[in-house]
Amino acid sequence: MTRRLTIRREAWPLAGAFTISRGSRTEAVVVVVELKQNGRIGRGECVPYPRYGETVENVITMIRDHEADLTAGLEREALRATMPAGAARNAIDCALWDLEAKLSGIPVVEAAGLTPPPPVTTAYTISLGTPEVMFAAAQKAKERPLLKVKLGGEGDEERIAAVREVAPQSVLIVDANEAWNEAGLAASVAACATAGVALIEQPLPSAHDDALRGTDFPVPICADESLHVAADLEKIRDRYDAVNIKLDKTGGLTEALATLKRAQELKFKVMIGCMVGTSLAMAPALLLTAEAAFVDLDAPLLLSRNRDPGLIYDGSIIRGYDSALWGGIA
Repeated sequence: MTRRLTIRREAWPLAGAFTISRGSRTEAVVVVVELKQNGRIGRGECVPYPRYGETVENVITMIRDHEADLTAGLEREALRATMPAGAARNAIDCALWDLEAKLSGIPVVEAAGLTPPPPVTTAYTISLGTPEVMFAAAQKAKERPLLKVKLGGEGDEERIAAVREVAPQSVLIVDANEAWNEAGLAASVAACATAGVALIEQPLPSAHDDALRGTDFPVPICADESLHVAADLEKIRDRYDAVNIKLDKTGGLTEALATLKRAQELKFKVMIGCMVGTSLAMAPALLLTAEAAFVDLDAPLLLSRNRDPGLIYDGSIIRGYDSALWGGIA
């Protein structure tokens, strides 16, 4: 068996600035892995995330370090056992799934023992800004059924109130990206409860999770930065009600499937989320959405142009994707 590895950095302009508590960006920078074998090419995409010490350069280096094993036929479970979770492993793992599907003629959804996902509603992100800026952004998106509101600390009560005022019918989830502190936690959660928020993601830095233990909050609390792989679930079960599973954190679909299964066993609500990438990164995650209480795969909607073929969006409804994108038998 001989495979050929290709690694590519790509930059995809955003339709506008994407801003969270840690900063702002105007493009999505991704790393694409291609594995070619017997005339077939499997692809995977990842998004290096500085919060976890990842850069495009070190992710590419990590992938390149496994080139000899990959070209010799390294399989997914061996990859999972030898490479740490994160963006680099995600791109390889998803490329291996795609390649297997194209070599075998069995789509990934079938090989993974899943059912094809039905149309699902994705959240649509309102970036962090002043209450006035967020009011204006939410006004443009007020017809969308599910909005994800980025918050950042001081002034959040006014921000969430402004979004709720202009989008009274939308289900709201908020994401603080670790920006809150213990002193202001109760007031921030209360403001979200007043606004009818359905879920709060990662209110505190992951190192301060203990402050969430044993507290009965009026809004369910979801782990994002505090949850990477299945092994993390046991230690956070007394602190969070829900978990956000992202393939760039789990290190691919293989570990994401294990994380989803264990999360269900421990009675967590599940969100299937993403980093800011293209439809190539969303397609593997979409296969998990039938089991999710919340879906947040809106990244292609934030791009000025998307990969073609890409996910099929009808407003906020994702209706699947062309098998030529990923995971089919083309």
